[in-house]
Amino acid sequence: MKIYTKTGDQGETQLYVNQPLKVRKDDAHIECYGSLDELNAQIGLLIARLQEDNLATNDDISTLTGIQNALFSVGFAVSASSSLSAHAVIGLESHIDVMQADLPPQTSFILPGGCVAAAQAHVCRTVCRRAERRMITLAKFTEVSEHAQQYVNRLSDWLYVFARYLNARASTPDVPVTR
Repeated sequence: MKIYTKTGDQGETQLYVNQPLKVRKDDAHIECYGSLDELNAQIGLLIARLQEDNLATNDDISTLTGIQNALFSVGFAVSASSSLSAHAVIGLESHIDVMQADLPPQTSFILPGGCVAAAQAHVCRTVCRRAERRMITLAKFTEVSEHAQQYVNRLSDWLYVFARYLNARASTPDVPVTR
């Protein structure tokens, strides 16, 4: 398979929603896919940071790789051909609860940052929020899977808690916002 096709040189690309369609590269579908792709790449960088900083557990890598695969399912859900289910959302919620049980209660807003891996998790969270906004925009024009929207919403929560969890693991305190 060639990586370049030259068919997109005029600002259009092929989109598969029940059937192949030609759309502009700034179409709401493409904006959504692009944000999901960027999120997936940022999560790949998070995995690399965790490994580089020796903060990675096998569970972390397995969970994050599962999230990367689920993001492909979210993309397929946007194109109306997904196997993403409510189980994926419930899995994130369960993992959030487990991590939060090991964290001190949060009493204020915190600044994104801390150890490098936690800072990267915060970057992933903000990209995830953008992907969610793109999905909401797309939903104005076409049907978007409810499970896909729930998954991306919950994933941003998971990334937030994971950043706090990584800081705790690295003995780096959360920095509260001061007014």
